[in-house]
Amino acid sequence: MRYLLAKNIFLGYNYVCANIEEFDFGGKFMERMTELIDVLNKAAAAYENDREIMTDFEYDRLYDELLSLEAVSGVILEGSPTQKVGYEVASSLTKVRHDIPLLSLDKTKEISKLESFLEEHDGILSWKLDGLTVVLKYSNGALSQALTRGNGEVGEDVTHNAKFFRNIPKEIEFKGDLAIRGEAVISFSEFERINAMEDGKYKNPRNLCAGTIRQLDSRIFASRKVDFFAFAILSGVDFDNKSEGLKFLKNAGFATAEYKLANTNNVADAVENFKQAVEKMDYATDGLVLTYDDAEYSASLGATSKFPRDSLAFKWADEVATTHLTGIEWNTSRTGLINPVALFEPVDIEGSTVQRASLHNLSIAEALELGVGDEISVYKANMIIPQIAENFTRSGFSGHPTVCLVCGKPTDVKDENGVKTLHCTNLGCRARVARTIVHYVGRDGANIEGLSEKTIEKFIDLGFIANFSDIYRLNEYADQIKSLEGFGERSYAKLAEAVEKSKTMDLANFIYALGIDNIGLSGAKALCRFFNHDLDGIRKAEPADFSAIDGFGDIMAQSIYTFFKNPENNRNVDTALTHLNIIRPEAAPISENSPITGKTFVVTGDLEHFANRKALTERIEGLGGKVVGSVSKKTDYLINNDTQSASSKNKKAQELGVAIISEQDFLDLC
Repeated sequence: MRYLLAKNIFLGYNYVCANIEEFDFGGKFMERMTELIDVLNKAAAAYENDREIMTDFEYDRLYDELLSLEAVSGVILEGSPTQKVGYEVASSLTKVRHDIPLLSLDKTKEISKLESFLEEHDGILSWKLDGLTVVLKYSNGALSQALTRGNGEVGEDVTHNAKFFRNIPKEIEFKGDLAIRGEAVISFSEFERINAMEDGKYKNPRNLCAGTIRQLDSRIFASRKVDFFAFAILSGVDFDNKSEGLKFLKNAGFATAEYKLANTNNVADAVENFKQAVEKMDYATDGLVLTYDDAEYSASLGATSKFPRDSLAFKWADEVATTHLTGIEWNTSRTGLINPVALFEPVDIEGSTVQRASLHNLSIAEALELGVGDEISVYKANMIIPQIAENFTRSGFSGHPTVCLVCGKPTDVKDENGVKTLHCTNLGCRARVARTIVHYVGRDGANIEGLSEKTIEKFIDLGFIANFSDIYRLNEYADQIKSLEGFGERSYAKLAEAVEKSKTMDLANFIYALGIDNIGLSGAKALCRFFNHDLDGIRKAEPADFSAIDGFGDIMAQSIYTFFKNPENNRNVDTALTHLNIIRPEAAPISENSPITGKTFVVTGDLEHFANRKALTERIEGLGGKVVGSVSKKTDYLINNDTQSASSKNKKAQELGVAIISEQDFLDLC
């Protein structure tokens, strides 16, 4: 039986063995398993870092193949993803070991498996939300710690962000220690809002949520609407039934995912009810979770090395349709990123007609070996987002455009950690210019109503505008605009009024409107606060100055620096400023005679006299000084209470002859 199954598996995956007795378990068998382990581990590692190099459908298919090969051969190789709970945490967030390992769930797509799982027991069937698993810990009624799942054994401390979940109670009546497991999620509507502002940067709500909760700057987290849904009590209080625990959590103020009590008689109907509700869900879900309601019975079952025995995940059996590829469309974005979109003959899936699906990046397009006319299968990920599952004919990828299809200028391929993306190299590309202006006039930018993308493209074609600063010269073309189809006296008057209204703008909104790579509205606000709303100071600053801002890394710092080092960008900014009234909150008064005026400081180590570094920074800036993040030849003082320490900053200061002073020395200097 084992040999027959092996033959079927290999025939199914294009491995042909004429005589099963001749089949080499130590050859092709191990070779294929090794290949699968390598591919799956790379895909999982990319996924954990919020990138994707293959579709979920393809990953599941290859994972199931590996499971089958392991079952048939009785061999499990070192490093197999079927034996791992997750991947190691790789970030600058503090790593914390979980009190109780957070295991993943075994899964099925068959309702009969759910029925046999329950047998005579009652169960709880609930949504399997597609977000990021988080553990919240409360002590004496207050949130004390929040951890991501990480690899199941070790997670990341994200307490600074969890305080800003939209829907968790600030305080609960339970005064002991309580640990709750749940899912952090971002709704589809919030995902679309953020993605619209950031030029389609994020693939799906799960990726956006994972990146958001790992943000070092809690202001970025707070600016995005992240929800937490509790689904289990890990420790702190015991109930006979898990459903009682869920009621306890609801009464304490936590949101819980919708659930139904189930048994063998009604679980099929319950699954169908959930399935019918998917289209109305504003949150991504990749299936359901079934667990025993009896807490004591659940605990008695224990777990395997990978899965708990008291719960089972049910994944939707994707409705897959077969069709033919008619082409690949390449769309140039505001940042120059050119996104591939697969076009195919229309098919009906999950109640709607689908004829296009994003391929996300060049790597996925190449891996699928897509050619016009290929027979492909299409499904909706989470029953929502169209995806290509497989390419049956694989006639071969015809290659990416060597020139931008909008402007005709050369394209460039970038490879970041094994993920290839295509970019337009022309900063003046019509598509880039149009979408840059669309971004500028958006609600969180200049907020100019009446300038849709189509209108902007029309104005560009007619020569009315070539960049965002030209918006303030549209009055020169008033007569021509009024004569355009769809315009007239009233439409032009409304547009002129909106443009005039936009001329009074906060500096943070203006900087956000400029569309600087990697700088969202929260980042723009943090930037303005740090530089006391001094645009000239921002434009003249060095990358190290930006890196000193809480939550700003090298990429954000370099993006701002590069933008303001571009002469064309500065010309457009200067032109726009002649029309704008930029609102700058008054900075703290500066003492002109202070010995601090004009001096540059770096602060490191523990503080004794000031509550925190922010307080010390405000004192320095109030006296006319500046605080940066790293020691350089431009630094005047390094403040470190341990002036004799062997820290890297102290060593650097000593090498450059920068004075190392304590807080008390600073106060004496003042």
